[in-house]
Amino acid sequence: MKEVSNHLREVLASAQPILEDISAVEARLPPAPGKWSPIQIIGHLNDSACNNQMKFVRLLREEQVQVSGYQQDDWVALQQYHKAPWADVLQLWLCYNRHLAHVIQHIPAPAHSHELYVDGVGPFRLDFIVPDYVEHLKHHLLQIDENMSLQSEFKNVY
Repeated sequence: MKEVSNHLREVLASAQPILEDISAVEARLPPAPGKWSPIQIIGHLNDSACNNQMKFVRLLREEQVQVSGYQQDDWVALQQYHKAPWADVLQLWLCYNRHLAHVIQHIPAPAHSHELYVDGVGPFRLDFIVPDYVEHLKHHLLQIDENMSLQSEFKNVY
């Protein structure tokens, strides 16, 4: 898990200056009707961090955990990310994920085989869902890069 933790830290370090270069106005521009803007994508990643933190911590204590999935579109809409300050949404994402990197770094080997069920579907082992979380994050960062037509380092890191 230390490799996953280090990789997450590298992703954050490379993404931060790129995301900070996006203006508050640009952050609110969806690439197409019905698509999330960069601020909504980062908001969704905050929601993902919140939901995954709960999974990771519960799986540290329990060998099997049952959770309900969450309605990601509703979460983004209900929290009104598009009306929040871009710098605040971005800083929350950075801080939350630095904390998750810390948590991931300290996951003991015996917990790797602990199993998660989402709405009765599974099992998903902790040693699968942790790296999958980072891949999900990278997928959405690449969406921002594609949507903003940035000439960035994203593609080199991811």
